[in-house]
Parts: sequence; structure tokens; C-alpha cells
Amino acid sequence: MTSPALFQPRTVGAGLVVNALTKYIGGHGNALAGSITDTGLFDWTRFPNIADNYKVLPPKMWGIQQIRKKGLRDWGGTLAATDAHHIAVGAETLALRMERVCANAHALASYLAKHANVRTVYYPGLPTHPQHELAKSLFGGAFGGLFSFELADGIDCFDLLNRLEIVVSSSNLGDNRTLAIPVAHTIFWEIGAARRKEMGIADSLIRLSVGIEDRDDLIDDFAQALG
Repeated sequence: MTSPALFQPRTVGAGLVVNALTKYIGGHGNALAGSITDTGLFDWTRFPNIADNYKVLPPKMWGIQQIRKKGLRDWGGTLAATDAHHIAVGAETLALRMERVCANAHALASYLAKHANVRTVYYPGLPTHPQHELAKSLFGGAFGGLFSFELADGIDCFDLLNRLEIVVSSSNLGDNRTLAIPVAHTIFWEIGAARRKEMGIADSLIRLSVGIEDRDDLIDDFAQALG
């Protein structure tokens, strides 16, 4: 959710890092891809499930070699040239895009948090979030482009989504465009209303993946929709 532009898991001891390249790294919603990175911190001699034929390599190569062999040979996990090109070109602007995404998300979350028709905003960039200080220490003062908010009683989330003119209704995230999805009716629909209530997922909960549009245009779009 942060991309390597905001957080490098190796700094907290992660041995393997999985990234959805489709999201912020590619960032344009035009390619499906993922990656696994071995950070070199894990001692693979302590891992019991490495096949013997991979142990002819230096131990630091055991894990990534087994992952590579199984992924490419057994699952066909190889990118097409066009997809690889899209990801590579998108990665060139990752840092620039994330600066804009984070600034837009913080501004929009702050605006919504003060709006009379919004009950709650869940964004680690706001001081009211219970993990605000942790996020600040891990992500260098930027907080990503993903957050969610609940509407006030009596406001239908679909009515709001239909009124938005710039924001796109989509289940993707990490795009250049701002995307919105009604959480209870999509991601958590099949678990049922009772379980959603136990988990604190309100019917009016909307997830936003904020993009790189003009900040004032985004705020104005929500202002007219909430109005």
C-alpha cells in the first residue's frame, strides 16, 4: 500500500518482499504484474523445505532460486514484453507520483474529516488515527494514497458515488486516477451483514485510492457530491 518509494521492508528485517507491480510501481492501470525480492537477510540454511538440487548454490541463493524455478517453470509466471515495458516505464516516475498522491490524499482526508456529512475518516496521516505515530516513523512523514471514510447516517454511498464526476468507481488501487469502491457491497459482501458489523464495516464505508489529479479539483468534486 506504500510502495518502495515510502517504505523499504528490509529496514525492519524482512527477508522476502512481495510487491504488486500493477499498483503504484506501474501506476497506470495497464499491466498485471508482481515481484518477489530476497533482501539477503534470511538464513536459508534454517529453512527446512529447500529442495536438495538447489543446495548446490551458495545458501543465500537457495530461497530465490527455488521461488524462481517454481514460479517460472511450474506456474508460468513470466511477464509479456508489453507488460514488462509498462511496468518499467511506470517505475521511472514512481517517486514523483507518490509525492503527488500522498499530498492529495492528505488534503482530501483532512477535508472529509471536517465535513458534516462524513462520520469517520480512516487515514494514518491524520493525528486522530491510532497508528499515526507508527506510520510517521516508518514512512518518513508521507502516508500513502489509500484511505476510507464512513458517511453520516442517512446518506447512501451509491448516491455519493454516482454524483462524483472525477472519481472513478473501480476495485483497483494505486492508479494515477482516484478510484472509489463501496467496501461492504464488494470486498466483504459474501461474509454477511452480521460479520461485517462485528468487524466494524459500515454499509456506508467507501475506500479511496487517491490519484494525481489537481488537489482542488478533487476536493471540489467531493464538495459538490456531498452537498
